[in-house]
Amino acid sequence: MIELEGVPELIDPVMVAAFEGWNDAGDAASTAVAHLDREWKGEVFAALDAEDYYDFQVNRPTVWLDGGVRKITWPTTRLSVVRVGGDKPRDLVLVRGIEPSMRWRSFCNELLGFAHELGVELVVVLGALLGDTPHTRPVPVSGVTSDPDLAQRMDLEETKYEGPTGIVGILQEACTHAGVPAVSLWAAVPHYVSQPPNPKATLALLNRLEDLIDVRIPLGELPEDARAWQVGVDQLAAEDSEVAEYVQTLEEARDTAELPEASGEAIAREFERYLRRRDGGPGGSAGGHATADGGDTGSGAWNPKDNPGGRARPPKPPRPETEAEAEAEAEDGNEDSSDD
Repeated sequence: MIELEGVPELIDPVMVAAFEGWNDAGDAASTAVAHLDREWKGEVFAALDAEDYYDFQVNRPTVWLDGGVRKITWPTTRLSVVRVGGDKPRDLVLVRGIEPSMRWRSFCNELLGFAHELGVELVVVLGALLGDTPHTRPVPVSGVTSDPDLAQRMDLEETKYEGPTGIVGILQEACTHAGVPAVSLWAAVPHYVSQPPNPKATLALLNRLEDLIDVRIPLGELPEDARAWQVGVDQLAAEDSEVAEYVQTLEEARDTAELPEASGEAIAREFERYLRRRDGGPGGSAGGHATADGGDTGSGAWNPKDNPGGRARPPKPPRPETEAEAEAEAEDGNEDSSDD
């Protein structure tokens, strides 16, 4: 039994989780949870025992000085709670950590124990994957669930993926088997500019989360950072005509594939978000909104910063559709690491 002393009774709590590593291309997902924690001044109330879940030769502890005293920070997963104010206040339980090296079932069961004790009504796990998507277009964010009823009720995709998975997929399935509603939100990061940070993908995840749980998230400097990121990538791509041609090819493919979407639900979602922010809804200031256009990198991912003058055309991995995209590119060792 998990004892939570000092944690107040929560209001309509939602657990939002992200894990550094394989599920976190461009650090987009973990940065999104860190943003929530920072903007709403989260208070850490629990941390998982690092000895139980991490290989310290893979995720090494760090040493730092505090007033001349040497201290050690161990890699782990921490839980904090934030309250979103407004007319309809609610609480978020933020889970931020590193994909565990071992005992994944026990890891998920411990997180579910916290969720049960806190009365969590929904678990949302954020992830980011490498995709064949242009940096100049809105960041694709897929919402998937294993629960058919939840998929229909929240307008989500019911996952049909089969293959290797990471801790995001494992935690979602653990929630489903425990009867806890769970959703995964996946942002696609351009594989040719995969190095972190990627504020545009982080912003897209937060906008999608805002729609999903009906809270207004203060964005701070993220919109400006996302614009600056895109300008920087534009400049890098413009240095090489073959890279520019490749990006144009991705743009054309993306635009052709999404023509029906341009006049449908996407526009409605953006308009609803605009109205919420204009009317001063719960969770933040009225300004600073940007739309959704505004990890760990796979082996062999091309990066224009690494070779801005190179003549070779960047690789074109298969275009995935949902969570399968991230998971199908995993190395075999990641699958083995999920065993107890």
